[in-house]
Parts: sequence; C-alpha cells; structure tokens
Amino acid sequence: MSDATEATVRAGRESDLEALTELYNEYVRATPITFDTEPFTAEARRPWLDAHPNHGPHRLFVAEEAGDGGRILGYATSSAFRPKAAYSTSVEVTVYCAPAAGGRGVGTLLYEALFKALADEDVHRAYAGVTQPNEASVRLHTRFGFRPIGTYREVGRKFGRYYDVAWFEKDLDDGPE
Repeated sequence: MSDATEATVRAGRESDLEALTELYNEYVRATPITFDTEPFTAEARRPWLDAHPNHGPHRLFVAEEAGDGGRILGYATSSAFRPKAAYSTSVEVTVYCAPAAGGRGVGTLLYEALFKALADEDVHRAYAGVTQPNEASVRLHTRFGFRPIGTYREVGRKFGRYYDVAWFEKDLDDGPE
C-alpha cells in the first residue's frame, strides 16, 4: 500500500474479529501503546466488538486494503468514557494501525469516518489517552482539533518501566456547556 487512497473504510463487523484481535495483540505484545499485558483470544475480545454497534455513539470503523478480501490496515473506535449515566455524552476514542500501514494516512481516514458518524449523535466531547512518547499519535489528535488537557505521570508499568499518558479533549458539538 502506498497511501491511504488504496484503503476503504467501513463499519466493523463480526467477520473482522480475528483480524482485529491479532492487530491489537501486536500492540499488546510489542509496545506500551496499550497497557494490556496479555494477548487476547478472539472469543475474549468479543464483548469489545459487541460494545460497538453500527449505530449510536459507540462505533467501530475498519480500514482495509482496497479490493476484494483486502487485509485490515487499522481501526478506530469511540467507546464509553466512564460507566456513570452523566458521562453518556462523552466518548473515549482510539485508533490502531497495522505496523505496515503507519504514516500512510490510514489513521486520518479512520478518524474522518468516526467523527462524521459522531456528528449525528448526542456526543459533546471526545477524549483520547496517548501513552508517551508517541509523536505520531499526538500529531494525529492535534490535526483533528484535540487539545492537551493533562498528563497522568507514570500511570502504567509495562516491560519493566513506567509510562506517562497524555490526555486530549475535542469538542464535538456547540451545545450547552
């Protein structure tokens, strides 16, 4: 794949579960990007998939190589920010790209689709936590209008060291404060 124009973005579906699980597990095994420390089976990851229907504020979008049977290049989600009812108009968003797809605009395509879908939902704010350092993710979030709001210092330990998580916020509507 030379750039994002060779990718299509669509809603996630049941048949993606194996590939999405393996993509995520690459990050679990090799990076501090996620603080999960043990890889998942597809069946263990099913509740995550089921929490992202094709409607409402909690969505899953998948980028795949253009053409029949294209491999999955990445995904983006919006998920519940916190479980209490008053948080229902806030979402936490994330994007994961396959290592070979990084830096090619796939994350941008995914976030464009996600935020377009969220524009029709009762969602006021989006939040994103970015394990530091991760300049590519910081640039992506900044490009989409996120602003830094704080850093949890040494909040997670993985691979024998502590990592900070920088938090970013994006306004999604012009509704009442």
